[in-house]
Amino acid sequence: MKNRLLMVITILMTIVLLFPHAELSNASIAESIVVEADRAQMLQQPLDDLDDEIEEALADKVMPGAVVLIARDGEIVKHQAYGYAARYTDDQFTEMDNPVHMQEETIFDVASISKLFTATAIMQLWDQGEFELDDPVYWYIPEFAAQDKEDVTIRHLLTHTSGFRPSTTEPIHEMEGTREELLDFVLNEPLQNTPGTAYLYSDVDYITLGVLIERVSGERQDDFVREFITEPLNMTDTMYAPSADLQNRIAATEYQPWTNRGIVWGSVHDEKAWALDGVAGHAGVFSSAPDLAVFAEMMLNKGNHEGTQILSEEAVELMNTNWNEAFPGQDQGLGWELNQEWYMDDLAELNTMGHTGYTGTSIVVSPNKKSVTILLTNRVHPTRDTVSTNTIRKKAAEKTADSIHAWNAAGMQMMVERLDERGAFNLSSDAHALQLHLTAIEQFENKGDQAKVIKHLEGLQQLIDYLFIHEGIDNATYDDLQRTADYLLGKWQ
Repeated sequence: MKNRLLMVITILMTIVLLFPHAELSNASIAESIVVEADRAQMLQQPLDDLDDEIEEALADKVMPGAVVLIARDGEIVKHQAYGYAARYTDDQFTEMDNPVHMQEETIFDVASISKLFTATAIMQLWDQGEFELDDPVYWYIPEFAAQDKEDVTIRHLLTHTSGFRPSTTEPIHEMEGTREELLDFVLNEPLQNTPGTAYLYSDVDYITLGVLIERVSGERQDDFVREFITEPLNMTDTMYAPSADLQNRIAATEYQPWTNRGIVWGSVHDEKAWALDGVAGHAGVFSSAPDLAVFAEMMLNKGNHEGTQILSEEAVELMNTNWNEAFPGQDQGLGWELNQEWYMDDLAELNTMGHTGYTGTSIVVSPNKKSVTILLTNRVHPTRDTVSTNTIRKKAAEKTADSIHAWNAAGMQMMVERLDERGAFNLSSDAHALQLHLTAIEQFENKGDQAKVIKHLEGLQQLIDYLFIHEGIDNATYDDLQRTADYLLGKWQ
């Protein structure tokens, strides 16, 4: 018996030594433990360079503060806070007496990233067999049939192809009435387009989905999300309508004299969600970067979190399927946007999932690279009339991709393959030439031959220059390739 026990202990110790990430992968995400970048096969320098990009954006008043979290294969490699969570008392940038510094665990109004929680709740109900995605919405919300909306399906709402305009025909925050009365107004909204004929991003779609959750489940949306999403995922910093005692942990948003709220701080920024008591399908969720990382990792793990199946694998697959092939450039899963280079940059691929939020938030989840990139800012503090955060969103994604691609020659080969698939090379033979060169570099990397790696990387840079001079690649592709080659060269020098 003693020998058998010793044998079991020896086997377990061997497993830990051989597979050191096995126990730490989920723990790193859940506990916000930051590990060295090389542990996730990522290069540190691009991640460090992101600091300069964010500090420059802060100096340019793109936003007063930010939190970045980047992870790969369950390991957090960067989690950092910058600037201020609350700094101004009005839209004239009057400084607070005691501004609040941003913290890594600061809670943000994530704005339209809330739609991902709505979509997840919908798919949980789908998993339970409560409806089919192509069922007409009015089967479950009879009054929705008004204004000739009988043909609108649940899938139309999830993919922004219902025909609704972006917002309500009248501002509901200016109306009198209870939450139920305002929702009745939304359900009576007319269509702008015939269902299924156009893509038009719409808050009305997701407000309606929020009502669907409540009608089918019998619970208010915030209660359903807490019971079936945030509590099972142990997302303790994620909620609707946060309590007043959390204010100092929350990033302030906009000065809103038109709602008589002054600086909005601890209350939802979106006026429609505010009018709906802070609980709506399109906005209202408050969350932190570590919590969102857990949510993203659940998607990468095909709906599973530490043995608990939040979504079925089939539901995750449906959410990560492009249902908008009829509308090129508007790739859309169920809730998740797909392949949007304007903020995903070099992480954008057919199955890359993401979403942005009006308050200055973004999340990018890459199944191919097993990576998560979260950028949370309070760019609407103290006013929405500021510089767009799209540039810094792209930079966060770019540096994540650089860190992966510049880890080794194989990473650069993955990059060249992606560029070739996107038609970045005038001739496929040019992409092939780069791949051959990178194969040679990989062989010298495997031998640890520093001199030859450096020599062939310099040759690779000359080849990239040649392709650019002879118009084989455009400026953007040239910049991407040379920047990544520079990073890899720096690793070996």
